[in-house]
Amino acid sequence: MNRDWEDRVAAAWAEFDSYPQARAAEFRDVIGKLVAELPEGSPLGPFEQACAWDSTGHSDRAVPLYREALERGLDAESRYKSRRTRIQLASSLRNTGRAEEGVALLTPELDASSDELDDAVRAALALCLSSLGRDREGLSLVLGALAPHLPRYQRSMANYARLLTAPED
Repeated sequence: MNRDWEDRVAAAWAEFDSYPQARAAEFRDVIGKLVAELPEGSPLGPFEQACAWDSTGHSDRAVPLYREALERGLDAESRYKSRRTRIQLASSLRNTGRAEEGVALLTPELDASSDELDDAVRAALALCLSSLGRDREGLSLVLGALAPHLPRYQRSMANYARLLTAPED
């Protein structure tokens, strides 16, 4: 879309925390009105609507909208939003009892081009793994993501993370 539309969407999200849960539908309406301005078939519409449903506690309503955004070509529109969609979709899948689908969706993201969402990928994937009883793998991902941010012990924590899932000798 254009910068003005993006700015208005960002402003709506900046106000999100001012909406109490009782007014969640009002927030979704704000997003809905912005989505109505988009050209038909835009992948940004279902993306923004999915985010609004998800953020107001309706992962079940968000899942098909996230999928629709990806099917409509969100990758071509915005790689960043596409990656966000995969993270959020995986989280919503986990919330709706389909953590295995979340793992399948996020695992390829571990090898994707690096960006500021790398740690979020690992955190969401760790939650999906934990939901499947694969806590050591999840902990390994979280420690690996945390290690570079530590003021000391980066190498030690990265090694510990690796050893959590390394085959035993």
